[in-house]
Amino acid sequence: MNLHEYQGKKILASFGVAVQNGIVANNIDEAVSAAEKLTADTGTSWHVIKAQIHAGGRGKGGGVKLAKSLDEVKSISGQIIGMQLITPQTPPEGKKVNKVLIAEDVYYPGDSEPKEFYVSVLLNRSTGNNMIMYSTEGGMDIEAVAEKTPELIFTEEIDPAHGFQSFQARNVAFNLGLSGVAFKGMVKFITALYDAYVGADASLFEINPVLKTSDEKIIAVDAKVTLDDNALFRHKEYAELRDLSEENPTEVEAREVGLNYVALDGNVGCMVNGAGLAMATMDLIKQSGGSPANFLDVGGTADAARVETAFRLILKDPNVAAILVNIFGGIVRCDRVAQGIVDAYKNMGDAIKVPIIVRLQGTNADIAKKLIDDSGLNVLSAIAFEEAAQKVQEALLLSS
Repeated sequence: MNLHEYQGKKILASFGVAVQNGIVANNIDEAVSAAEKLTADTGTSWHVIKAQIHAGGRGKGGGVKLAKSLDEVKSISGQIIGMQLITPQTPPEGKKVNKVLIAEDVYYPGDSEPKEFYVSVLLNRSTGNNMIMYSTEGGMDIEAVAEKTPELIFTEEIDPAHGFQSFQARNVAFNLGLSGVAFKGMVKFITALYDAYVGADASLFEINPVLKTSDEKIIAVDAKVTLDDNALFRHKEYAELRDLSEENPTEVEAREVGLNYVALDGNVGCMVNGAGLAMATMDLIKQSGGSPANFLDVGGTADAARVETAFRLILKDPNVAAILVNIFGGIVRCDRVAQGIVDAYKNMGDAIKVPIIVRLQGTNADIAKKLIDDSGLNVLSAIAFEEAAQKVQEALLLSS
């Protein structure tokens, strides 16, 4: 589950991570009131107006601006709230901004120049260990840094048997070139950040930038936080932070009916049972010259109602040119799945305008194939993976 910046910062602060002060606002009046309160609390008269959407690169799209007066807070907030913000991480049409974060300006003058760093905490899937990734090149796309100057990216892997060690926090501060007060501040910051990552059951904390201010403070200026959905039962207060308006509406609908659906950008819809089979099916589609339009796992049951719901979800994507159903009949019998597909197809009538390829393997697969073949519907049956791939390829050629 992704969070807004202001929500992520609130979680970070609860674990003792120093963050840039800010107040969320839903309209212009709230924005001005937030700026007035920040001025009273912090003494700052300059404020940063930040669009709150689930996407990075907001500044590049005009979603982050500096206001030097209350009049500018009012004007800029009016420009950003309600805008359709397009960034490198949004869909082509962008995302509507419903709220902004009014934050204190922390780039104030002092004895030294402010310095930006990049820090993230995530799982290294190749080793199975949590990892802190960091760089002196804060404020930039980490992908670009990795491509052009990989030597400027450092990592600290955490052994699960021992946990995060104090020497690793010192390594981070040393590799970032810090000393004195800033060195001690970074050690404290990194330690608290890792505690927050573990304590919140997060799958990603990305702080870009982490700022060393002109008076040597270390604070999080931004926060991209992703929480593990499977751990939300332990954090009821975090589950309430979900912003459904920021999520794919089809994914939201699927979750409400108990289906695992993830939208992709391909042209072949997938319906499978089991995550492993889903991954193999998506590979199959790529090998056949197509591209998966979604990940959809119907689980251990595939009756007519569930199959119909799955078809309707898949067909909400206008890019779908064919649907591949790939079911292994272990827990569920193949003939029951086949009958469910036939019943769902008949019930949907003209709503299905694309060819459907069905591969059923396992218990009663032969009976299932006969049910499909004798249905008289635009449903093609297959037994082998290669046969399914060939029929997907043929269906795509016909639709092109």
